[in-house]
Amino acid sequence: MVQCCVPSELKAIRFYVACLGEVLGTFFLVLVGCGSCSPPGDVVRISLTFTLAIATIVWNVGRVSGGHLNPAVTIGFLVARRITVGRAFFYVLAQVVGAILGAVTLKGLVANREGWEKFRESLGTSTRADGVTEVEVFGVELLITFVLVWTVFATVDSKRSDTQGSKPLAIGLAIGMCHLWAVPFTGAGMNPARVAGPAIVSSSYDAHWAYWAGPIVGGILAALIYEFIFAVNATSSKLRGWATTFTYDEEEYDNDGKVMQVTNDKDVQMNRI
Repeated sequence: MVQCCVPSELKAIRFYVACLGEVLGTFFLVLVGCGSCSPPGDVVRISLTFTLAIATIVWNVGRVSGGHLNPAVTIGFLVARRITVGRAFFYVLAQVVGAILGAVTLKGLVANREGWEKFRESLGTSTRADGVTEVEVFGVELLITFVLVWTVFATVDSKRSDTQGSKPLAIGLAIGMCHLWAVPFTGAGMNPARVAGPAIVSSSYDAHWAYWAGPIVGGILAALIYEFIFAVNATSSKLRGWATTFTYDEEEYDNDGKVMQVTNDKDVQMNRI
């Protein structure tokens, strides 16, 4: 159940272990992923690096935190009411902190590299190509993050019986696909924290609002569309529960989208009487 922050959640040590997982995961995502944007800055190299980075990191921290590593993913889960407000807040904070630490480390590593002056100006933060407007950045980032979050929700759908492969790799491949298309337009941010960390450290904020707004809107749309249209248990009953029930919990809906009835021994005896 995913309404407001549950106090007991914030008292559990595993909650802070999960936040640490998000910090470390986003740290390495920025260090390795944004580091691949260094000269010569090849699109295939960047795309492949982000694909493998996400697949590897999600594999490592997925059990601990869910492997969000991205405010757009976290906010998508929040709007779908799969996590609490408190968890979403601390996850986003952890992701931004991890991204900043990754960017600081990256800056230190490239400080004295000759011919890397242009890279040091941005540290791999996403930047738009010449002629691309801020509105276009918003649109492209919305679309590619929609694909990412759509894939994440399809991957974690516990009611599916047709997913046999690697879930982290599926998410990584979605990111790689979108990078191959969008890097020449917007740099393929897809992740506000991944953009914000290097941007803060390098003071590079071109069209920065679009790299937050686009992914967040795309993530919310993808979460709701998958949850209530494409999910195995997507039904109007589940949608009504999400919209009107304070104790809504997606896991309580069976494959037919109906609320599962929990029957104990006492109930059985009463029914027999």
